[in-house]
Amino acid sequence: MTRLLAPLGTLYGAAAAARAAAYGRGWLPRARLGGPVISVGNLSVGGTGKTPVVALLAAMLRDAGRPVAVLSRGYRGTFGGDCLIVSDGQQVRAGPEEAGDEPVMLARAVPGVVVAVGRRRDRVGRAVEARFGSRVYILDDGFQHLRLRRDLDLVCASGADLVDRPLPAGRLRESIAALARADLVLLDADGAAVARVAAVHPGRILRLRRRGLGFFGPEGGPRPAPKTPFLLSGIARPERFHADVAAVVERVCGTAVFADHHAYTAADVARIEAQARAAGADAVVTTAKDAVRLPSLSLPLLVFRIAAEVDDEALLRERVLRAAERRGGVR
Repeated sequence: MTRLLAPLGTLYGAAAAARAAAYGRGWLPRARLGGPVISVGNLSVGGTGKTPVVALLAAMLRDAGRPVAVLSRGYRGTFGGDCLIVSDGQQVRAGPEEAGDEPVMLARAVPGVVVAVGRRRDRVGRAVEARFGSRVYILDDGFQHLRLRRDLDLVCASGADLVDRPLPAGRLRESIAALARADLVLLDADGAAVARVAAVHPGRILRLRRRGLGFFGPEGGPRPAPKTPFLLSGIARPERFHADVAAVVERVCGTAVFADHHAYTAADVARIEAQARAAGADAVVTTAKDAVRLPSLSLPLLVFRIAAEVDDEALLRERVLRAAERRGGVR
């Protein structure tokens, strides 16, 4: 089937490249915000560690004393207006049904940072400026959102992306050649793959890694590791979550896997708990993204959190803070 869809993937990739070129040559209009914009995006439809990278950069800027706002499109949320404030930096003010799960997860993970959603990120940014004043904007899932100018373009990619094809033949939104448009590529791959890509894009490749932070309660606070957890997830690449947890517990007694961004129902929870009890689970373990969508469980619920790390974090920080000093967006 992939072979049959390959011509369509080639056309899709060519159309994406033509659109990027039209923006790059000024044939399509682009908007500016009053503060610098740092975009974090990816090539594939999900599962490349983009959201932990957004959290890393937001915390990096916040801790350096910069006022920060994350602008997200609110994927799978019901909000259809220009701007919904998910967090004002002090309090989370919107739920996953309205805002989408990832913005709510980010609002919980990075206190002190404004998080806002809307389909047009230029309009979201202007609404944030009007309410909170100019700040550094992190454009979540922004690599293909070319309408808004940015000062630093970061792309998260995986080893699987390097051999994948554009939609519908594969999972890529653009061909791998689009990496040439990025200022920095954060690549989650083995050392050999990183070296190969770095040879093509010298000075712009940083190796991206996942670091397990351990187990936490749904409302925060560290918890001891369970012995026989049942794993629950509705994310793009659940096998990585399974491997992360399996590496630090005695035995995983079962798994339940749902589609990415799945909206859990009471019936889902009843089935999950029945499966977990039958398997002898001492806890249900889920991801931070799933936790914001889950109703209450009668079994103990733990969240396994991860963080993004790069091999040369000093270089990443230097590039991010340098971009944060600019004004008005230049790309």
